[in-house]
Amino acid sequence: MPQEQLDFVMDDRRAVYIRHGGVTLPNELGDGLAAYLPNTPFADQPYRVVAKFYCGGKEQLITIYLAKVAQGRDAIKDMIELMRIAQKRYGQLYDCTPGA
Repeated sequence: MPQEQLDFVMDDRRAVYIRHGGVTLPNELGDGLAAYLPNTPFADQPYRVVAKFYCGGKEQLITIYLAKVAQGRDAIKDMIELMRIAQKRYGQLYDCTPGA
């Protein structure tokens, strides 16, 4: 994806997630947020996390959408951990180191 498109997508998602109380991801996961968006056009998958991160010197974007989170779980914390797993797996698949 071209850099301009990556930036556009990230800026758009950041604005929406912040309006809904989005939580900033830890620095080691790159530029991103996790949010719960229940009363929006995204209500079918309201749990969302997005991160723009470097891997092998190139910026990448991963977005994860979830329809439900088990009752009693901390959805934001779980989504952040899912992003950590997704980035690690991305690095394994594409032979790069997330964050580098």
